[in-house]
Amino acid sequence: EIRNRKIGFVFQTYNLLPRLTALANVQLPMLYGNGNNAKERALDALDRVGLADRASHRPAELSGGQQQRVGIARALAKQPSLLLADEPTGNLDSGSSEEILTILKGLNRDEGITVIIVTHEADIASQTHRIISMRDGVVVNDKNVVADQGGSE
Repeated sequence: EIRNRKIGFVFQTYNLLPRLTALANVQLPMLYGNGNNAKERALDALDRVGLADRASHRPAELSGGQQQRVGIARALAKQPSLLLADEPTGNLDSGSSEEILTILKGLNRDEGITVIIVTHEADIASQTHRIISMRDGVVVNDKNVVADQGGSE
């Protein structure tokens, strides 16, 4: 129940259903939990990631960056307090990667959502508030990053 109500997930491979529109993909997780005002919440989430005008498009009609933004909107529609992003820029070009990072940093800064990004990319990690490095399942380094470089947690 906690996972369904408090945690949003963003996947490297987007995990969108190809036959569904962006709007329907964002509404999907609400079928398993609080489905009240699902369409309104899904449209709001798409608007928050700049894709309200693409709500009726299917994944094949969207770029990789747009598909990832639909994935973020899907996570946001549940109104989570924690967002787990697994390699959210791993399949994207540098321009789309920056776009996704800007969204994630804004969610943390403006909405107070805790964002945890799993990445192997040092340049992505350097844009966060804190970097926890692991090797073989063990924490090997935990450091705070200078505040003026900050982004998401």
